[in-house]
Formats: sequence, structure tokens, C-alpha cells
Amino acid sequence: MTTVLSSRESTREFAFEKADFHKVQNMLFKKAGIKLSDAKEAMVYSRLARRIRALQLTSFNDYLGVVDKSEPELEQFINALTTNLTSFFREPHHFTALAEHLKQHPEVTTIWCAASSTGEEPYSIAMVVAEAFGSFKTPVKIIASDIDSKVLQKAKAGIYPLASIAKIPVQRQKQFFHKGKGANEGKVKVVDELRHMVQFKKLNLTDAKWDVKGPLDIIFCRNVMIYFDKPTQLNVLQRMVGMLKPAGLYMAGHSENFNMCTNLVRPVGKTIYRPVH
Repeated sequence: MTTVLSSRESTREFAFEKADFHKVQNMLFKKAGIKLSDAKEAMVYSRLARRIRALQLTSFNDYLGVVDKSEPELEQFINALTTNLTSFFREPHHFTALAEHLKQHPEVTTIWCAASSTGEEPYSIAMVVAEAFGSFKTPVKIIASDIDSKVLQKAKAGIYPLASIAKIPVQRQKQFFHKGKGANEGKVKVVDELRHMVQFKKLNLTDAKWDVKGPLDIIFCRNVMIYFDKPTQLNVLQRMVGMLKPAGLYMAGHSENFNMCTNLVRPVGKTIYRPVH
């Protein structure tokens, strides 16, 4: 019997069967706790084919063998398959709530941004903190972590396309960004004083130990729990809530809902929670 391949399959450089995709899914879950949707098959092929090519391998099976044994390649594997959609002041109600909380609780000392991506979120937090204290030198420590080492490098550099700050009020643009000139035209750089307010670190939320110490005042953990299965979500939430002060806040993403976790948190705003201690 003749097997007819689809045009997409016949033009692929490397064989990629359902079994290969399932192996990738299992590897990502095992190594990072991330549950990869069945709809991501094409994305997985395109992103990992680049790594197979770069390592001069011939199959997905060989590649996953390398990932399993090589820490540097495991990092490349996770970097390739994590999605980093972010922007400055995304879900703006959280930053309004942050400003209000800082007014009511001037004793705030530590904020953790647990999925910092390319840095727009922690820098948005830092802008609100700087404005609340009227200074770049504040008593507030901002920790920003992510599992993806490449996005952390970009975050530390603090360089973005000019278009990325278009929706930020002009006053904030002037105060917190330098606009590039000459070869850097079309780019902006976060001012050094703001960059120095944020401490970036690589961290996997499914690791047994986190390089973050409580008690914490506020945790931003937005649009990352959706990549975990339910048991992992509850485990991470329980650990995080346990690190929060009684008056602390947990900021969740727009597609995340923990209203049913009444033993851990209670809602105090739109996707904003307070710990139940």
C-alpha cells in the first residue's frame, strides 16, 4: 500500500512523527513542568529543527538524547519551546493596584516578578515603585526571574523597539527611557537607575528550591500557571502564597483563576489575591 504524505510532511527536512512530538511533550514536562498543547506540533518542529541542524544531527530521537544528557542543550530546548508574550504595563489594573498598595503600605520591601520574560513587566513594576517613592533609590527590592536564559539577557540589557513604549505616557517615556540615535535610532534603553532597581535571576518554578527568600510583599506570577497541569499549579501557588506576608498580594494573569482555592487565597480585585493564613 502506498502512503501519501501531506505537502508539509514531504518537505520537512527531518522526519517528525506523532511519537516524536509526544517525546518532546514528555521531555518538556519532565524537565520544566510545562504541559505542551497538542496544537503546538508545528511550532515544536520549526523551533527544534533549528537546533537539530545546528548540532548536525539527523533525527529528533538523536536530538532528545542530547537534551537528556547535556545541561547546556536542555537550556536551549527549554528556551526554544517557551513563549514570551509581554509588554509594558500589560494588564494595567495590576499596576494601579500596585501603586495603591504602596501608598497604603509604605513598609513594602520585596516584590517578586516570577515570569519576567524580556523585562517589560519588572521594569513596569520598577517605574511604579520609583514614582511611589519619588526616587530611584527606594527600600523596595525587585526580584525578576524566568526559566529562559535568553530572554533574561535581553531583560538585563533593557533595550527595546521604540514602538514598544508608544502607549506609555510621554512623562514616563522621558523619565525612564533613553531614545537611541544614529545606529540605535528606533530603539530605546531603560535608564540605568531603573535597571539597577531590578535583580534578574534564572529560576524554574518547578524546582524543589527557589533562590528567592520570603517573606514577600507582592508576587506577580502572570500567564505562566497556564503552562502547568493542575497539581503543579496548586503546588506552585501553595509555595508562593506561603512566602507572602498576611497583607501581601498575588497578581495572576488574565486567563488564570484561583477563586476555587479558598484554603490558599481570597480574591481582592480582578485577578488579585490575598493569602489565607
